[in-house]
Amino acid sequence: MTDARVETVIDTVAWVRIEDGRILCARPRGKDIFYIPGGKREGAETDLETLLREIEEELTVTLIPETARHVGTYEAAVHGPDDGVTVRMSCYTADYRGTLTASSEIDEMAWFGYADRALVPPVDQLLFDDLAAAGLLH
Repeated sequence: MTDARVETVIDTVAWVRIEDGRILCARPRGKDIFYIPGGKREGAETDLETLLREIEEELTVTLIPETARHVGTYEAAVHGPDDGVTVRMSCYTADYRGTLTASSEIDEMAWFGYADRALVPPVDQLLFDDLAAAGLLH
């Protein structure tokens, strides 16, 4: 007998903003865990279109498109009890204009070091590991 379970992949794009060895994280309204800012692609959006839209919606800043650089794509099981659901997170750095401010979608922003790794979901932890190994996250 074969396993008929279908794997579901949630396709996301995230903004990696590091300052002084710490990475910017955000806790969405009603959630108990922090995430790297970003979100799900809508329709046929490109990574860059998704990134620009999500960061403006969440943190009220405008990313500068020509400064965006891909830093890695990670996959891990979704945070929570959903078996068979994987999150794919394409990560980018980019400069920005404006003042970082949590929008109505975000309850809290925080700057995390590697010691805060347990406060983020599994896919974000993979990014934390790579950043720490590269000496970028303290």
